[in-house]
Amino acid sequence: MTDVAQVLADRRAEVEAEIAHLQRPADESGGISFGKRVGDGTSIAVERLAQVAASDRLQALLGDVTRAQEKVSAGTYGVCDTCGRDIPADRLEALPWAVQCVACRSAT
Repeated sequence: MTDVAQVLADRRAEVEAEIAHLQRPADESGGISFGKRVGDGTSIAVERLAQVAASDRLQALLGDVTRAQEKVSAGTYGVCDTCGRDIPADRLEALPWAVQCVACRSAT
């Protein structure tokens, strides 16, 4: 059986590294300019919007991983935060950081 605490710690480190990578300052010199033609400024802006969306998803994932770590420490790992029922083992195997059962996660 896999050590859930270690899996969660490893995943947390990965997510934190990805967030740090996305939050590093841009290497481009100068600002973003918007002219009448689609150019580099527009491409940079679109790329930045994609990075913000990715960062938001990673922050949500980090929240789930952190919550799952708290549940391991509290002895409530595998119990849905919303309905209080057990989270199926298959779901926990696929997503060790799952803090809600499929039904409750789908409802949010």
